[in-house]
Amino acid sequence: MNTGVKITAFAAAVAATFAAAYGVGAVVDPVTPDRQPAAHAPHDRQPSARPGAGGAAGDGRADVVPAGLQISQAGYTLELRTPRVTAGERAELRFAVRDEEGRLLTSYRREHGKELHLVLASRDLVTYRHLHPTRAADGTWSTPVTVPTAGSYRVFADFTPAVEGAAGLTLGADLAVSGAYRAPGLPEPATTATVDGYTVTLDGGLTPGRPSELTLSVARKGRPVTDLEPYLGAYGHLVALRAGDLAYLHVHPDGGPGDGVTEPGPGISFTTTAPTAGAYRLFLDFRHDGVVRTAAFTVRADGAAAAPRPADGERERDAHQH
Repeated sequence: MNTGVKITAFAAAVAATFAAAYGVGAVVDPVTPDRQPAAHAPHDRQPSARPGAGGAAGDGRADVVPAGLQISQAGYTLELRTPRVTAGERAELRFAVRDEEGRLLTSYRREHGKELHLVLASRDLVTYRHLHPTRAADGTWSTPVTVPTAGSYRVFADFTPAVEGAAGLTLGADLAVSGAYRAPGLPEPATTATVDGYTVTLDGGLTPGRPSELTLSVARKGRPVTDLEPYLGAYGHLVALRAGDLAYLHVHPDGGPGDGVTEPGPGISFTTTAPTAGAYRLFLDFRHDGVVRTAAFTVRADGAAAAPRPADGERERDAHQH
């Protein structure tokens, strides 16, 4: 059976106007899904209220900032110690998280098998990495990375401090990748993506301000894959990035391996609410035959279905490694 998911972080985005490189539309009022995720709520990053910042004059609302747009939140700050790398060269990406006293954070709550999830994405939304860095005893994190093309990138640290009452956070920082740069443009919407011989089909679309059902089905050589393997405690993980400002969301299926209900493919369902009109880039991680692969889609939240268009398999392999 397909597993349902609530994408709750986008559902609360309101009031602020964001610069949109690919046609992000006007912000709509908050949308709260009619049901909450049962299994993975702590990992679905909620936007943060900005104290003292009003919404419309006199309405008493606070501006809400989608996850990943801030380098500091709730007393914690992401310190990116490798602000620049060179395209095509292997580098060690180093960073740390400081608390409000300026101390390096060394205690994290483990979620989906990891203390911290690191996502690296180019601002053109073509290159994407879901990384799992290692932490030294002093709180410094590091991971090897090779970024294929030059340009502007965003690094997202997705974690929960092991402090009583602490909420999950996603902090973001910019990474510069030097080298010859050519803007590729956002990939066009398509209903299929190919990666390493697998075909992933997207059924459904996004409607601004209204819950929409997306089902992603995995096939290999024309046959449905019914034996997806657990990856970080689930059969599929989804990262959604809004084109323009890269507002971030990392969510997981409602059910999971071993619950007696969830089947390992071929379809994985997500119930999503896009806060604004515009373009979104969806990255689905799935594991099969011991290898994690990523299928990427561009979806426009305008009420129109994605136009069928064969995806470039070679491009997918280059852009989405683990």
